[in-house]
Amino acid sequence: MEALISLVVRALNHLIEGESWAQTRLAAHSGAQLQVDSGFFVVRLAINDQGLFQPGEKVLHPDVSITLPGDLAARLLFDRDTLFSSVKLGGSADIAESLAFVLRNLRWDGEADLAQLVGDIPARRFSKLGMKLAAAIHDAAARMADNFTEYAIEESGMLAASHDVTAFGSGVVSLRDDVARLEKRIARL
Repeated sequence: MEALISLVVRALNHLIEGESWAQTRLAAHSGAQLQVDSGFFVVRLAINDQGLFQPGEKVLHPDVSITLPGDLAARLLFDRDTLFSSVKLGGSADIAESLAFVLRNLRWDGEADLAQLVGDIPARRFSKLGMKLAAAIHDAAARMADNFTEYAIEESGMLAASHDVTAFGSGVVSLRDDVARLEKRIARL
């Protein structure tokens, strides 16, 4: 667990060190204790005077608690836009707002990090290749999900088509109205 916390701290600090605005914004909350709960593990972090993260203390009530959704991995792959909206923040509103802003706007410049190892031109080419590969994987996964959905609805009957569900709902409403009218007729007799 300590290795995981160390890895998370190093990765976050690497991103923050590349953005002076992020360090300044987080330094205003130095000493704040954070708890990140993914469901599988809990990581406690603290913000130091330089606006960087360090392993946190086990306090009873952290200043900010962050609860990650159970489908974090799927959202990372398929729907990154809704990832931040599904994260639940609790605790100090100031710290949570600053933290959310920083994490939402941090961008990793992998090409710059790779350029330090292999040079600018190979890093650029690897970066382009990586982007194409990521796009192809995302496209293949989306097509696979679409194919499975079509199979589940059309061929296997595991799921009902949306038009069938709508028609069923309309039929239930119509039947309810007919029964209500019949009850009123019977009551008049």
